[in-house]
Amino acid sequence: ALVLNKYTCRSLVEGQEIETIWTIIPAIILVFLALPSLRLLYLLDEVGDCSLTVKSIGHQWYWSYEYSDFLNIEFDSYMIPTNELESGDFRLLEVDHRVVLPTQTDIRVLVTSADVIHSWTVPSLGIKADAVPGRLNQLSFYIKYPGVFYGQCSEICGANHSFMPIVVEAVPLKNFMQWVVHVSE
Repeated sequence: ALVLNKYTCRSLVEGQEIETIWTIIPAIILVFLALPSLRLLYLLDEVGDCSLTVKSIGHQWYWSYEYSDFLNIEFDSYMIPTNELESGDFRLLEVDHRVVLPTQTDIRVLVTSADVIHSWTVPSLGIKADAVPGRLNQLSFYIKYPGVFYGQCSEICGANHSFMPIVVEAVPLKNFMQWVVHVSE
């Protein structure tokens, strides 16, 4: 049988004050470090006034794009099969319809999915947003220079998820407006 006397009870509560102090002080320090970080995360997530909005919808196994700012331009973007690639094209990364975006412009992309979770990811632009069915996620970015930027779905959304390439072609604003006129016809 366990016999407790007054000396045993005292040793059980000895040092309780110091343990409480060295637990609470680091917790308070962490709270003071977290509050400014949470504020910055909130400010970074805010999307200001954008000049162009593109909606990207993930399907199995392709992307649909809508430029609702310009007479409802809509198209699907499928990966080009290996046997149809031209010289200089990247295998598993080239698509039949590229997303054309203007440079020197604030751009917003609304990302969603029609079936399962996808991820609209273009690493060279530093952007990634999950495409979740029933949810509309947004991201904003600014492309300084013209170029072609490649990405892929980075979620494991099924057997062919790696065959959902994304190609963003950034062109000067003048060329973008010519593209809009050409596609709208």
